[in-house]
Amino acid sequence: MKASDIEHLVAVSRPAVHPDGDRAVVAVSHPSLRANRNVGQLWQVDADGSARRSTRGVADGAPAYSPDGTRIAFLRASGDDKAQVFVLDARGGEPVQATDAELGVGEFAWSPDGSRIAFTARVPEPGRYGSVKGLEATAESPRHITTYRYHANGLGYTNDRRSHVFVVDVPDPHDEPAYERAPAPADGDDTKKDRHGLGVAAATRLTVGDRDFHGVAFTPEGTTIVTVTALHEERDVDLVNQIVSVPITKSDPVVVVGTEHRLEIDGAAVTPNGTVVFVAAELGPTGRDFVARDSALYVASGGGVRRLTDPQALDLSETDSTTLGRSDESFLVQVRSRGTRQLARVTLDGAVERLSDGAVEVNSADEGAGVVWASISTPTSFGEVAVVRDGGLRALTELGKALQDKGIMRPDEHVAKGRDGTDTHGWVYTPAGGGPHPVLLSIHGGPYAQYGVHVFDEAQVYVDAGYAVVMCNPRGSAGYGQEHGRAIKERMGTSDLDDVLDFLDHALGEHPTLDPNRVGVMGGSYGGYLTAWTIAHEHRFTAAVVERGFLDPLSFVGTSDIGDFFGDEYVGTDVAQIVRQSPMAVVDQVRTPTLVMHSEQDYRCPLEQATRYYAALKRNGVEAELLIFPGENHELSRSGQPRHRMERFGAILDWWGRKLPVG
Repeated sequence: MKASDIEHLVAVSRPAVHPDGDRAVVAVSHPSLRANRNVGQLWQVDADGSARRSTRGVADGAPAYSPDGTRIAFLRASGDDKAQVFVLDARGGEPVQATDAELGVGEFAWSPDGSRIAFTARVPEPGRYGSVKGLEATAESPRHITTYRYHANGLGYTNDRRSHVFVVDVPDPHDEPAYERAPAPADGDDTKKDRHGLGVAAATRLTVGDRDFHGVAFTPEGTTIVTVTALHEERDVDLVNQIVSVPITKSDPVVVVGTEHRLEIDGAAVTPNGTVVFVAAELGPTGRDFVARDSALYVASGGGVRRLTDPQALDLSETDSTTLGRSDESFLVQVRSRGTRQLARVTLDGAVERLSDGAVEVNSADEGAGVVWASISTPTSFGEVAVVRDGGLRALTELGKALQDKGIMRPDEHVAKGRDGTDTHGWVYTPAGGGPHPVLLSIHGGPYAQYGVHVFDEAQVYVDAGYAVVMCNPRGSAGYGQEHGRAIKERMGTSDLDDVLDFLDHALGEHPTLDPNRVGVMGGSYGGYLTAWTIAHEHRFTAAVVERGFLDPLSFVGTSDIGDFFGDEYVGTDVAQIVRQSPMAVVDQVRTPTLVMHSEQDYRCPLEQATRYYAALKRNGVEAELLIFPGENHELSRSGQPRHRMERFGAILDWWGRKLPVG
């Protein structure tokens, strides 16, 4: 595929399955170069694989059937990207707007009787974020900050726009539309329009306070909402959160799962009989030890909390928690393992039934009337709709066909034996032709993440341009157990460096068409860290690309949105120990020509990490270039403006074309 073919990276949302199980609604989206944003609509997919578009918004997503299956609620983002809940008759027609949140809606859920929708929305402080017409952001009052955490990548400041829980009555899609009030002769200058005068009912806010609430789920009787927050005094210095129930009578929250369990909880659901089910990771006694902590499945009822799965055996870290509560007896989960995400069912007694296998990544799942539907990615498709049928997962759609027509290269899978006997798992993409091909060693971010089996635009674009691509999951990666992931805790740049180099040598030995004398190295985030660390210790690489890197752990504290805990847990707190793991401390050893790339609004790995590293390279006489993308954050390569994503590919291929030309 070419860089411009990112338009064919079609993504599929969580399937909303009709109660009858015979059809599902999904949001189908893709990057649009013309619109310079991700665009998408809702599609209905029938059990026979037939599909049709149901809405025509610019960015429609997160569909959910009402409990009786007669209506569909979904999020529609307008031109200002402030998503609101809309409700559509399941048989078709024009959707009606249900919410009017000032900064947009986060998550939402139907009440059991279908009469209400609960949702989360950020509430701006008075005088901020457009709450005063005509007041520019530069004219707002100063922010008084007393906490470690006050901003987030992709969002900005957070303490002055906390996320709270609301409930609103659901409009009837068949009601007569409301009409805008026309001016009348008796109107004066002080006549104000009713904010909800166009048919959007006023929502009731249920939570208050200087804290965030995430996720919503109704209890069976419909009078209480379950959500995740952190009420304890230590919430600014640990990562622990808790589950609370919020009565729609606006009473104080009641703790359901408390902080004594030392858990980081990723959403909660409620089963038909009232059991709370959730996925969470243990954080140890400090409540901060998040490194390579795999998530497990828990249930809470009758005041007790019980863990159903062993995180040492099953990694459920990427399970979609919004659909866990469909059944009283069993729960659908995603198991992360060796570059895949498999679908499984877990029962109340902890028994596990595998519902998929092979080269697939299950992104989310739902079920109705016992029929399980899933959103999946495969080596040849970014997104498809599938069902569990005939003992396995069967794709119903062919949304990846346009991308396949552009040309998709399937990699060779390898396991390399390292210098200390450790196996490293990964893949090698080889261009067509006899070679010798220049090689790009690509290192993933995280570090507790994994290269997977889904079609990967980065590798596809580079191999199409004539480069062999070598990529693996070294120690520190996810998908191979907690011991594998925690191997680099306070030892970054040790066994992880050995693993990527040993895998590279293995790939060069197994593929004679790869040129061992023309090899470049590149990576982003933690991959940027390990790239910068590698070129300070190995001078075999022709050139390097260091993107959005974690480059100076010392300055990361106080600049990054996760700076107060990430470095402490990964590289420690002793200054000498930190320096022993810091690319900035060994930048004077770099000799490799390096392209440094970063985004202007990256709050995860702040821009200063790149500019200081680039300046040090230049000062030391290393050939270096710096590329900064305006208006982008840490997620540029995955969800940035499509035109910027194209320009990013162009810059990388230009760099490699100059430093590592094909042929």
